[in-house]
Amino acid sequence: MVAFSNAVNSRHSEDIKLLMSQASGKRLISFAGGMPNNDLFPVKQIDDIYNALSEDIKKLCFQYGPTSGYPPLIHSLKNYLNHKGLPVNENHILVTTGSLQAISIITQEFVNEGDIILTENPCFVGALSVFETFGATIESIPIDHEGIHIKTLKSKLASLKKTPKFLYVTPNYHNPAGIIYSQKRKTELLEVLSGTGIILLEDDAYSDLYFNESEKYLTKPMKSFEAKDVEIIYTGSFSKILGPGFRLGYMLSSKDIFEKAESIKQALDACTSNFMQILANEFLAQHKLEPYLKFLRSEYLERKNLLQKYLKKHIPADITWEEPKGGFYIWLQLPEHINSTDIFKESIKKGVVFVTGKTFDPKSKKDDRLRLSFSNMPKESIEKGVIILSEAIKKVLQASKIVRP
Repeated sequence: MVAFSNAVNSRHSEDIKLLMSQASGKRLISFAGGMPNNDLFPVKQIDDIYNALSEDIKKLCFQYGPTSGYPPLIHSLKNYLNHKGLPVNENHILVTTGSLQAISIITQEFVNEGDIILTENPCFVGALSVFETFGATIESIPIDHEGIHIKTLKSKLASLKKTPKFLYVTPNYHNPAGIIYSQKRKTELLEVLSGTGIILLEDDAYSDLYFNESEKYLTKPMKSFEAKDVEIIYTGSFSKILGPGFRLGYMLSSKDIFEKAESIKQALDACTSNFMQILANEFLAQHKLEPYLKFLRSEYLERKNLLQKYLKKHIPADITWEEPKGGFYIWLQLPEHINSTDIFKESIKKGVVFVTGKTFDPKSKKDDRLRLSFSNMPKESIEKGVIILSEAIKKVLQASKIVRP
């Protein structure tokens, strides 16, 4: 019998494998995939960039690069993050193979088996799978429309016998909840963490995908707040704003954290693809990103508005949700006596998939929500998908009335 390690026992890794297979089902109407639509990728711009590269740079595309990242890309990232108000001069950038690798590196850097990690509930399933793989004890704090519950966080911290290694949050257009933290809630969170020794891991994949220019200020990273006595590690990704196939992410941290993280990355994969780093750098350095982001914001806003319109038209009145201000997701709240897994079983029969609420619960139990992603949806399929979803919800609601006393 093969003796596997404990690391293979992540419940949420199985959820991710199922999610990826559902998201790519060609015969399905899929609200499952938290990914861009293939038709939106900047294929021509990337073609033009590669064709214009010198022969020497093209050759460099095929070569190993520094573990910390392709130097011109690090320079371009400094400019990009500086425009977000981030303290790039006092910190160091490590380029990673997707932001999930950054989360994995940080976890490996700080967490031993049994150590505590704090998360939001719900929480990004990819992060949960990483934390489980490293044997962490996950303690979760609920969120509302403004962010993490501060009172509950204080109570949790007071009850723990061991100091958590870090708190993981996704404050901007949260995956799966779609919310954005208010400035007040961000400030309150930093006040709670001040002086505790708990690191804040601020994961920010969606902040460029706001729908209203007047609300851009809400996306200001907490690492730019100059909080006293709070160590903040900031992670970001090109997956939602250029293409997940690039597998490019990054982390911004203090020198000491960066140096240990660089050593861990060296042992993992030596370096992130030079090919993709060079293409991404040219995209940034040639000022192609902001025009492309304007295009994406318009496209995602249109898809969000269509989904919002058809949900209002077709979904039963006792299903509620917060309309997102950006990002990819709408997070439906179900009546407490039904669960999203039962709805999924009905909707998939008719060819519609989404992600069940318990996928994002650290304990894989709470199932009174479901996540709909509008980013990957063909516009012409949205209403049909909502109608099928609505019929599935009504069927489950009706069945619950029959069996309830």
